[in-house]
Amino acid sequence: MVRLVVRLLINAVALWLTTLLLAPNVMVEPYPPGGASESVLTFLLVAFIFGLVNGVIGTAVRVIAFPLYLLTLGLLALVVNGLLLLLVAWLTNLLGFGLYIEGFGWGVLGALLLGVISWLLGILLRPWTRREQRP
Repeated sequence: MVRLVVRLLINAVALWLTTLLLAPNVMVEPYPPGGASESVLTFLLVAFIFGLVNGVIGTAVRVIAFPLYLLTLGLLALVVNGLLLLLVAWLTNLLGFGLYIEGFGWGVLGALLLGVISWLLGILLRPWTRREQRP
């Protein structure tokens, strides 16, 4: 359970840093009235939705498109991750808050940056994200 919460916080912080670096082309619109607590809640919800979309739809796409991943030497992953981020933006916009992305190129760049920042934060917080060894 702790591992899940830490991964959610890592993704939320990575999303926040990504929006800071790519603003105004990638940004998160918080719940109204848009105070600090609403912003934090919005980042956590968007990170949770991204985790669900990436875990369910992303896994299915990666399994089905595995031969294309091999043919493109993994470059298709950039396109798939960008499309998944755009899907999250679309889903959160339906809910009236969330992620706004200017276009497909910004979606791919945002997904790439989000992945790199999440990876770096995951390395820093490895003791809390590591699975426990069973004897």
